[in-house]
Amino acid sequence: MLTKKVKVLLAEDDLSLGYVIKDNLQDAGYEVVLCPDGQTAIEKFDKTQYDICLLDVMMPNKDGFTVARKIRQQSDMIPILFLTAKSMEEDKVKGFLTGADDYITKPFSMQELLLRMDVFVRRTRKLHAENIQEFTIGHLKFSYTDLKLHAPAETYTLTQKEADLLKFLCEHANHILKRDEVLLNVWGKDDYFLGRSMDVFMTKLRKYFKADPNIMLETIHGVGFRFNAAVS
Repeated sequence: MLTKKVKVLLAEDDLSLGYVIKDNLQDAGYEVVLCPDGQTAIEKFDKTQYDICLLDVMMPNKDGFTVARKIRQQSDMIPILFLTAKSMEEDKVKGFLTGADDYITKPFSMQELLLRMDVFVRRTRKLHAENIQEFTIGHLKFSYTDLKLHAPAETYTLTQKEADLLKFLCEHANHILKRDEVLLNVWGKDDYFLGRSMDVFMTKLRKYFKADPNIMLETIHGVGFRFNAAVS
């Protein structure tokens, strides 16, 4: 029995099957959000923190592979399991290449699905417990594990990518960081479009830092950034 409800993102366009899976998971103690297509799944993932994702491969408005790639852009840790009627080897290979942790072929038993999910949830929680990291940034408190940034008057819930970026900045506070260095360490790749995405995330972080005027995320034109802050 789960001691804390695990949040599941379930994307399945066959709603009859989707509700069967959802009901069984809820009976087992999970909290489940069911999405009828890939685009909805991406939108839900962007707004809420989930512990595990179950994705059908063939869906309208973005297939499961596309959803998995979007999830992996924000989190390397969250488990992704593909649910699919396809059993062709190339589909499995493609699934793993897009970031899947496991693959279960329909029809499957709920007992098998629950056992597989339990393995990944326990493993991920163990990793989180081993990597608890808290930072004090001026007057702000940052919990990387909980994706929370506590300001004197407000608490912000960060996306995984915002937290990854802020953690990297905290670990290299008051040092000049080159753009490609940040991209490679936080995004895993250096290219033009990811650079534009990074600039958007930097702007978001600056809005949070307005709570403490002594914190400054400085852009050094032609070079990169410097996170000017007292970090401990």
